[in-house]
Amino acid sequence: VQLVESGGGSVQTGASLRLSCAASGLTFSSYVMGWFRQAPGKEREFVTAVSWSGDNTLYADDVKGRFTISRDNAKNTVYLQMNSLKREDTAVYYCAANRRVFGTRMRPDYWGQGTQVTVSS
Repeated sequence: VQLVESGGGSVQTGASLRLSCAASGLTFSSYVMGWFRQAPGKEREFVTAVSWSGDNTLYADDVKGRFTISRDNAKNTVYLQMNSLKREDTAVYYCAANRRVFGTRMRPDYWGQGTQVTVSS
């Protein structure tokens, strides 16, 4: 199984970025897909998740209204649209896949390698 993130970078506050995660080696539609992030000196935390079909989504409180997760099961890809970025969004963002659990406490079966997002003023 491979989860390969792309789209990270360095932006200024208020800007937007779109992350992508291409999955291979698994039946994509059978997995809940999510994004986690880890800032320097902090634990990895849940950001958002999308259900198997894409009909349902969950967000951490501090990204609600700014981030949007979506998936394309035909392309085996999950996306994270990040708008109105803040300095505190700076972190390594990880794509994650979990077969059974759709929830903020999901424990992924698989992780991507991460992509850096840096937001500066």
